[in-house]
Amino acid sequence: MKQFKELGIAPPAQGFTGDKIKMSKILNRSIVVHDYKIEQSKFEKGNGKCLHMQVEVNGVKHIVFSGSTVLMETIKNVPADSFPFATTIVVENERFQFT
Repeated sequence: MKQFKELGIAPPAQGFTGDKIKMSKILNRSIVVHDYKIEQSKFEKGNGKCLHMQVEVNGVKHIVFSGSTVLMETIKNVPADSFPFATTIVVENERFQFT
């Protein structure tokens, strides 16, 4: 009989931790992005998707939500082994961007 650990079944991914924080509170500040997911948005604005990011600001973890298609398309290009990464989110030409 096999042991459970031999089955190679991983526990489901944990949800993000920390309090929700507005994007305006982290703009132009150094942050660390630990993880993200893109889900269907409850709003119909933009592409209908919502970016959820697990970020760290001054050593405290927070969750940030954004409908920014630029951030979504950019973060999808970050290799999984490059997380976590440090960045600053700025507004350029009325769009959020990682720097």
